[in-house]
Amino acid sequence: MPHHRPPPSRSVAVGTNPERTRSHNRRVVLETVRQHGLLGRSDIAALTRLTAQAVSNIVAELVEEGFLVEQGRRRTARGQPPVELAVNPDGGMTAGMEIATDHVTTVLVDLAGRIRAQRSASLDDVTIKGVQRLAAAELAQARGAAGLPKRLLGCGVVMPGPFEVEGMNSVGSSPLPGWAGQDAEQLLTEALGTPVTIENDATAAAVGEHLHGLGRNLRHFCQIYFGTGLGLGVIVAGQPYRGAFGNAGEIGHIPVVRGGLACACGGQGCLERYASVHALTETLRAAGIADTGPDEIARLHEQGHPALLGWIAEAAGLLAPIVAMLENLFDPETVILGGGMPDGVIDALISAMSPLPVSVANRRGRTIARVQRGATGRLTAALGAAALPLLDTMTAKLDRVAVVQDSMTAEGAAPSPDPAP
Repeated sequence: MPHHRPPPSRSVAVGTNPERTRSHNRRVVLETVRQHGLLGRSDIAALTRLTAQAVSNIVAELVEEGFLVEQGRRRTARGQPPVELAVNPDGGMTAGMEIATDHVTTVLVDLAGRIRAQRSASLDDVTIKGVQRLAAAELAQARGAAGLPKRLLGCGVVMPGPFEVEGMNSVGSSPLPGWAGQDAEQLLTEALGTPVTIENDATAAAVGEHLHGLGRNLRHFCQIYFGTGLGLGVIVAGQPYRGAFGNAGEIGHIPVVRGGLACACGGQGCLERYASVHALTETLRAAGIADTGPDEIARLHEQGHPALLGWIAEAAGLLAPIVAMLENLFDPETVILGGGMPDGVIDALISAMSPLPVSVANRRGRTIARVQRGATGRLTAALGAAALPLLDTMTAKLDRVAVVQDSMTAEGAAPSPDPAP
């Protein structure tokens, strides 16, 4: 049963002062400046609980390395105004790449989270060599655009899960034939000439939403992701929860209809056979509609096509108890829906879920909607992939977190500035 507790507190990553934790402290300082915007050294010290000397040393390093930039002195009523610091958008980039069965999408994102370049190309050769060639060519073309930072911190690559599970695939065709059992991370690192992080699409989408979308100032949320199938990304204390083998969040394979449609995982009645882009495509084709791309789906929704409206009603009825289940399992601040589905359809799904079943999310004084549409759009997968190396570079590993009540500040510290919107 849920128990009553004080109002939620705000979790803030804090540094540690021993020298052996210097790399952690650097991530803490970068993340603090990224979250709060312009900060002086004393502000950083108060927020991270690092000593003034430690902050001064770390900031000097980060400025010299180009990750932070000084923005001039703050206007104050009296005394020596502090020099304010900001993340340097030209201090480096990360690449994000979505490798699907028929296309490769590539984005370049700077340290401030802005998209600096984006490309999409058809994938005709899904063999290892074919994917390596196209991925390398697309990254080179993207980096060749004028005015981009030269430093590339790494590349995140999104590939549909589940990973290394015998006999289980997402709906539709096998994501990348011939890649099973291969070290995709190493193969793509060799092809791209930069460190590569492989992630399933739902987890990557949650990371992207955390750094660039609705989850920017949230520490705990779930994201239901419409990709090849239906996945779930979970952010816990600001970090993605992946599970023991990177397969956490495979909600698409939860049985929801007894004796229902056969699924590629070997089961029957799995959720993604009813609530996924693939399931919607099947419904529309059964109604005689061959073109089922995102633009056509959006047009059909605007016209109120009965097949689409019927699918929304069925999918919402199955998703609503899943939302309540996620709330009872993870106690998130909100549940976000996003991915390869038109915004209007996602809004309609959320509306059709109402009223949601009772869960631990039913509480007085709630200021965030239980379910919301994500803000990162159709580039969610690639943008989330680009966020992976950014997360490793800039976000503290939250094995040390100070829980600070919003009405309190650290002893001797100035009040924490509000996070940037």
